[in-house]
Amino acid sequence: MSTPQVLAKGWEQIKPVDAGWTYVSFAVKVLAPGETLELLANDQERALVPLSGVAEATAAGASWTFGGRQSVFDGLGHCLYLPRDTAVTVTATTALELAVAEAPATEKHEPVLVTPDDIGIELRGGGNASRQVGSLMLPDFPADRLHVVEVWTPGGNWSSYPPHKHEHDVEGESELEETYYYRLRDPENGWAVQRVYSPERDFELIQTVRDGELLLIPWGYHTTVAAHGHDLYYLNVLAGPAPERTLQAFQDPCLRGTQDAWEAEGIDSRLPFIPRHPST
Repeated sequence: MSTPQVLAKGWEQIKPVDAGWTYVSFAVKVLAPGETLELLANDQERALVPLSGVAEATAAGASWTFGGRQSVFDGLGHCLYLPRDTAVTVTATTALELAVAEAPATEKHEPVLVTPDDIGIELRGGGNASRQVGSLMLPDFPADRLHVVEVWTPGGNWSSYPPHKHEHDVEGESELEETYYYRLRDPENGWAVQRVYSPERDFELIQTVRDGELLLIPWGYHTTVAAHGHDLYYLNVLAGPAPERTLQAFQDPCLRGTQDAWEAEGIDSRLPFIPRHPST
């Protein structure tokens, strides 16, 4: 298995053979208006998330038109879930950035289109560890292994805090491979800092991350902080071997107590700062 690492902007797609793991594949496809993307039927279930633009997808005798935001900071996302053994043709109605997440599936479920109206506007944390979460595919979603979550963090705030890990299938924790795909509201100048660490492996990664980069987390505690003045988004994809769908995480016991003050501090007053739908 590989170690946690950040892939610089310019990566194209990550498959398990590239990441040194078993389950998660991830890509971002950029299509011009009218251009099509063909994905063949195989043993992978898929989640299609427009980062910007509008997509039309045809699969399993049905079609869906979805997306519509101009950037990930304009509104909550859409997600089209497609089960294994399903070929799909995606046509860009407008200029389109499309995230494609995949994981091997044993069970075949039904296609599902998740829209912003299906998503709760969830605020997590407290104080300067406050962030906004849009859960596209949680454990109760009718899929096999894939989980997909959008997270927005205001500039200066911590995210995925307290640090936690998805490393072992034990009581209170699940084994999950995980990717973070970063976007910054200011893509030219924005940045954040990512930490992944594992005391038991004597491993430490602390790295500046920028717009369009991708983090691979096969193991280890992880947390992210957005630079002051630079709002951060990341698309979080997880999948693993657990027989039941779960996102159980084990928090770093040294920092778990930091959330005890959140109730008194309250949620950052800037939140929520992403509307359900793009403003007109």
